[in-house]
Amino acid sequence: MKNGILALGVMLLLGVNTQVHASTTVCVFDLLGKSGEAYKVMEEWALTAKTWRADVRLVSYQSEAQAENDFEQGKCDGVYMTSMRARRYNKFAGSVDAIGAVPSYAIAQKAISFALDQRNQRRLTSTVGHQVYEVVGISQIGLAYIFVKDKKMNTIEQIKGKKFAVLAYDEAQKIVVKSLGGQAVLSDISDIAKKFNNGQADIMAAPAYAYKPLEISKGLVNGALFNFPVVNITGDLVIRPSKFPANFGSQSRQWFVNKLPSNFAMVQRLEAGMNAKRITLTNEDKIRYQKMLRDGRMNLTRQGGYDASMMNVLKRARCTVERTNFECSLSGE
Repeated sequence: MKNGILALGVMLLLGVNTQVHASTTVCVFDLLGKSGEAYKVMEEWALTAKTWRADVRLVSYQSEAQAENDFEQGKCDGVYMTSMRARRYNKFAGSVDAIGAVPSYAIAQKAISFALDQRNQRRLTSTVGHQVYEVVGISQIGLAYIFVKDKKMNTIEQIKGKKFAVLAYDEAQKIVVKSLGGQAVLSDISDIAKKFNNGQADIMAAPAYAYKPLEISKGLVNGALFNFPVVNITGDLVIRPSKFPANFGSQSRQWFVNKLPSNFAMVQRLEAGMNAKRITLTNEDKIRYQKMLRDGRMNLTRQGGYDASMMNVLKRARCTVERTNFECSLSGE
């Protein structure tokens, strides 16, 4: 009798361990919808998630605001969107996109890999209100460059008095534009390029990922791009962990880390496809602008906009890759 009860217990335990978790829904933002590169990666992720006992259904969104709204309303158990917008759910992961903090892909790869490291598991889980959230993936979207409608606008100082399209939900962009004497034109991803193309804005920043989908080239007939990245844009996958199997987060994060090489190769391929005229800055100007962005970044961190521990991580990543960088001997981050 005892042996029978023991065997039944083992069978039940095995059943629990192999059981597929109830179906979950993840909202996925991609400018190109289901045909976009980000959505295709998420399809691979969802297929692999079956091996982690998760049955994930993806819902495609071309409006980031709508994807977040449906997540807020409980229509989705997880959401993939830009880290800038996801910062409110987890400041540590969301601060990877701090202005001027990640000026190259070598630094970006180190930063994302470290952020997703298992040692940071507790930092990637947060409570907002009464809801627990967990970041289970970070992917590279691309370095964002400044586009100008007039190629004669070949120094950052010439932003003064000009209209600069910024994402309304990102305080960092507003503060930087204000510090440069520009006029912020509040926008969303869905209309930022339209405002640039039709003349409502003289300047905008965007990664190569957005170049073709948003038809930025239409606003560059007499314009150009500064060959100087102002921010590195990433995407965060945020879930309500209670809706997913145990240990799901760590398995998912490792999958995203393993995916980084192909992720970066895709981004660099898109960059190579941009046909915009380029304004190349002198080394002196680059350092000057890095200092300006550093001041803005430190001010935002003091105000609570960025996570201070992530700022320290990003500085270490920069100084590991570029040991002679002016800031490596400075304190403050």
